[in-house]
Amino acid sequence: MPTSIINKELIIKKDWCKGCGICVEFCPKKVLALKNGKVEIINLDACIKCGLCELRCPDYAIFLRGEI
Repeated sequence: MPTSIINKELIIKKDWCKGCGICVEFCPKKVLALKNGKVEIINLDACIKCGLCELRCPDYAIFLRGEI
């Protein structure tokens, strides 16, 4: 049976973000962008909740929260 990812929420801790842009580069759906030196969600509807942004963030500033 496939796992549902619908109930996951993308969270950004802007205080922790150093603006390196790694999450932006790894996002396969271009959900994220750097604005004013911090990451922002620009296209949440496109997010497939793959977790690459969370996995690659060296500062733990972005993560998926919720139940599968």
